[in-house]
Amino acid sequence: MSQAPVHVFHDELSRLDGVATAAAIRNGDLSATEVTAAAIARAEIVDPVLAAVVTRDFERAQHRAAHSVKGPFGGVPTFIKDNEDVEGLPTRQGSAALAAAPPARRTAPVVAQMLDMGLVCLGKSSLPEFGFIPSAEFPDETGPTRNPWNPDHTAGGSSSGSAALVASGVVPVAHGVDGGGSIRLPAACCGLVGLKPSRGRLVSSPDAKFLPVDILGEGLLTRTVRDTAMYLFEAERRYANPKLPLVGLVQNGTDRQLRIGLVAESPNGRPIDAPTSTALADAAALLESLGHSVEPVTLPGLEEFEADFKHYWAALAFAVSIAGPQLYGKAFDKSQLSDLTLGLARMFKQNWRRSSGAIRRLRASTKIQDQTYRSFDLVMSPVANSVAPSIGQLSMKLPFEELFPRVEDWVGFTPLANATGEPSISLPLGHDDATNLPVGVMFTSAVGRDRLLLELALDLEAASPFRLLG
Repeated sequence: MSQAPVHVFHDELSRLDGVATAAAIRNGDLSATEVTAAAIARAEIVDPVLAAVVTRDFERAQHRAAHSVKGPFGGVPTFIKDNEDVEGLPTRQGSAALAAAPPARRTAPVVAQMLDMGLVCLGKSSLPEFGFIPSAEFPDETGPTRNPWNPDHTAGGSSSGSAALVASGVVPVAHGVDGGGSIRLPAACCGLVGLKPSRGRLVSSPDAKFLPVDILGEGLLTRTVRDTAMYLFEAERRYANPKLPLVGLVQNGTDRQLRIGLVAESPNGRPIDAPTSTALADAAALLESLGHSVEPVTLPGLEEFEADFKHYWAALAFAVSIAGPQLYGKAFDKSQLSDLTLGLARMFKQNWRRSSGAIRRLRASTKIQDQTYRSFDLVMSPVANSVAPSIGQLSMKLPFEELFPRVEDWVGFTPLANATGEPSISLPLGHDDATNLPVGVMFTSAVGRDRLLLELALDLEAASPFRLLG
C-alpha cells in the first residue's frame, strides 16, 4: 500500500533541471525573479506535508534573484542543509539544543561557492539531530520529513529536507552533506542522483578540522547527472586540490569496457530486501548489456569496520555532549539533547578504550580498499539494505536501545566510502511498485576517480532514464 505522492511537477518550469533552468534565464525565456517566486510557491504547497523546510529566507531570495543571477547556475533556486552556515540565518543542526542559535555571521566556504555559482538560497532544509541518523523524525512534534513518492515513508537522511524538496519538484538541486551516507541514502529513497565526492575534492567544511578521520563529503542532490557533473566542474574551478586528478566537465559517457565488482551482501551481515536485490541484479544486467563485465567481489579488511565506524559515530556524539558550547556557541543547551545523541555518547563512554585502534584502522581503510581497485575499475552495491523505511521505524521518539539497532539494520553499505574517502554515487535505477518507492544502486571507485563515476552515470541515465514523480 502507498499514500498518494506529493509533488508539484505541474508545469514545464518545475520539470527543468538546474542546467536547463539557468539556460532559460540566460536566454531571456524566464526571469530569475519568476523562477524564484515559482519555487517559493511550490515550497508552500508541499511543505505542510513533507516538513522539509526549517528556515525560510524567501524575502532575501527574491532580492538576490532580482539583483544577482550570474554564474553557471545563475538564478537557480536551492535550499541549504541546516548544518552549514548561511550568513544571516541560524544553524540549528536539527537539534532542540540549538533552538536559540543566533543568525550566522558568515557563510560556510562550500555554501559560498554554491552561491557564487549563481544558486539562490531560499532557506534551510531539515536534518535529524546533528545528522546522527538517516531519517528526520524528531522527539517532539516537529516533522517528520516525509518521502514525496510515498509520504508514509521517510525521505532518508540525513540530508532529508533537501532530498524531499528536489524529488517533489520544489527546486532542481539542493545542498547535502554526507558523513555516513547522508547524501546517497536520501538520494536512493527519493529517486535522485547523489554523489559524495572524493575526500579533499571540495573546499573543506569548517567541521572537518575537528575530525580525526574526515568522513564528510558535501555536494548537491539532483535529478540529473548533468547537474551533478556541472556542479563538480564549477566547484573545481573555484578550488582544485593539487593532490587529486582534475575531473573537468563530464558531458559524455565512458568509452571503456569496465570491470565492475558486485557486492550483493551487506558488509554488516544484515539481510537485503527483495526490491533492493532485484534492482541490483537488473543494474548488473544493464551494465553487461552495455559491454561491461560484472563479477562478484568480497571487499577486504571489513572484520572490524562496522564496530569501528559505530564507535567513531558515537565519539562524535560524545564530543557534542561535552563540548557543545565550544563547537556551536553559547546558545547550545545540553539539556535539550535527544536520547539519540545522549545514547550514542553513553555508548562511547562504555567502550572509550577502543578509540585509538578504531581511528588507526579507519585511517588505514583507504589503502586496504585500494586492493580492490587493482582488479576492478569500480564496485557496485545496494545503497541501503531495503527501500525507505516507514515513518516511525527510525523515529527519535523511540528509546535509544530500540532505535539504534534499527539504524544498523538499514545502513550497511554507505559508511565505508566515508572512512576511505572514495567517491561514491547513488543512482535511481530501481523501483518498488508495491510501495511506489525508488531503489538506488551505488557505485564506488578509488579516491580521485570521480570522473569515471560520472561518465558511467551518464551512460546509465541514457540507457535507463530516471523516473520523475507525476
